[in-house]
Amino acid sequence: MSEKQKQPKKPGISRRRFLTYTIASTGGFLASGMLYPMIRFAIDPLLQKGSDTEFVDVGPVNEFGTEPKSVSFNIKRKDGWYEPKGGEPATAWVTKNGDQILALSPVCKHLGCTVKWEGGGKQDHYYCPCHGGLYTKDGTNVPGTPPNEPLDEYESRVEGGRLLLGPVKKGGGA
Repeated sequence: MSEKQKQPKKPGISRRRFLTYTIASTGGFLASGMLYPMIRFAIDPLLQKGSDTEFVDVGPVNEFGTEPKSVSFNIKRKDGWYEPKGGEPATAWVTKNGDQILALSPVCKHLGCTVKWEGGGKQDHYYCPCHGGLYTKDGTNVPGTPPNEPLDEYESRVEGGRLLLGPVKKGGGA
């Protein structure tokens, strides 16, 4: 027999096995440190409650008519850890036809510029000064102009003769 076979095995863990366990543990620790932010980023929106669901009073309903009127208001919205005091300023174009109320977002769907009612000399249209985008009175984009989608519409309801605006519904218009 050779001398290697005659020697009794030492009790305990071998140096090779110790290094394997140490490297595997360190790799697992580093991988979990990298994966945690990614998993948190993916799951975090599911854990957050909606903050844009509150309705805001913008005035008496009888102030609005068939001609679009711009109204400014503040909404409570938390952006990451930043929550502005008094809320974030917002604007809407409000039109009332009979009992039907239409509140449109003034943000152009082309590049996000602010649209104006009858701006740029365009009668009976919302006009975007950035690239000449046009929208009809109901927020529908005019074919042949830069915007590809209608203006977004705010949810609205009337309570006690007051107009309340809520969250934005994407792609409003008729």
